[in-house]
Amino acid sequence: MNTKTTELQSEIKEHWEKQILPFWSNLKDTTHGGFYGWVGNDLQVNPQAPKGGIATARQLWSFAAAFRVTGNERWRDHAEHAYRFLADHVMDNEYGGMYWMVDYTGEALDTSKHVYTQSFGVYSLSEYYRATGDASALELAKTLFALIEDKGLDAELPAYKEQFDRTWKEQPNEMLSENGVIADYTMNTHIHVLEAYTTLYRVWPDQQVRAALERLLGILYERVYDQDTTFLGVFFNKQWESIIDLRSFGHDIEASWLIDEALKVLGMEQHPEYAAMVTDIAYNISNVAVNADGSLLNEQEGEHIDEKRIWWVQAEAMVGFYNAYQRTGDPLFLERVERLWTYTKGNIIDQRAGGEWYWSVDGNGTPDQSEIAGPWKCPYHNSRFCIELIERMGSE
Repeated sequence: MNTKTTELQSEIKEHWEKQILPFWSNLKDTTHGGFYGWVGNDLQVNPQAPKGGIATARQLWSFAAAFRVTGNERWRDHAEHAYRFLADHVMDNEYGGMYWMVDYTGEALDTSKHVYTQSFGVYSLSEYYRATGDASALELAKTLFALIEDKGLDAELPAYKEQFDRTWKEQPNEMLSENGVIADYTMNTHIHVLEAYTTLYRVWPDQQVRAALERLLGILYERVYDQDTTFLGVFFNKQWESIIDLRSFGHDIEASWLIDEALKVLGMEQHPEYAAMVTDIAYNISNVAVNADGSLLNEQEGEHIDEKRIWWVQAEAMVGFYNAYQRTGDPLFLERVERLWTYTKGNIIDQRAGGEWYWSVDGNGTPDQSEIAGPWKCPYHNSRFCIELIERMGSE
């Protein structure tokens, strides 16, 4: 590593260990289990807020990964705490799968099942097993994998379905549709099933998982990725036709490195079409979505560009661009990472005592009033950015 990269790694590690992890640690609910479900923009905790299935899984992943990377027993304890809440309260023991939402005591609140939620169960349970060797977590991950493949996969197309009721009857995909459309299939769900199966395959290199990963790579390349524009489509109908002219810059750069992780785990790094897709997406987002201040813009619908700087978009862009730097050796990508980190420190990270990262800021750097912790705002994107860069820089 050069001096600048060493300093960057050191800064990121210190921020992760001294600000991100302590913030989420303080939300541990020792009375009802899990972690408190809401922190407002005023940094006030609501101990009676509902607890999301996705949030619970992401908390489990974050603390399990923190224990794996640091060896700090404190984070093992937090991961075990999240695991118990997920296994005992978020899992539906009657019909299988994870609920969308439980109340603060752990009672089922919204019993909807979404493939996206189940994928985060697989992802977090696999990471927990990877970190601790707890075999019960791996068995639960295998159960969720089998459930996704049984209920969620339309093998003929192929495609992964989205939303179901408690008994696994398919429902309109309201939970993962935005921008005024209801999508039958989404890029978002497919990249996160890929992410989950990649981690599962690390710890359980079973042929079923390999076949599913290869299927997903084919779906992403053939159905989601536009080889002419090098963007990914976002929302699709049942014929895999794009139903909106939308480009999600953050999801694209996130997808580029998640696809590359799958290729590495499968030993397919040199696959000509897939490897080109990884770097072409990164170059495209670098060219069209990086603002003059170094930040990454959110999305473009038609001719309208949403210029909000969202917390997770900056985090995923730093990983995606660093992955592209490792892939290509092009110093442009390292410069992108350095400028993004400078922007994030100055605008996205909440400098208030007890703060974490703002949800987003506008073009002037003014934070919005969204929650600091909630069903979607969890210690996942920014923790993972820290872990990825600490590990990647440390291996060089």
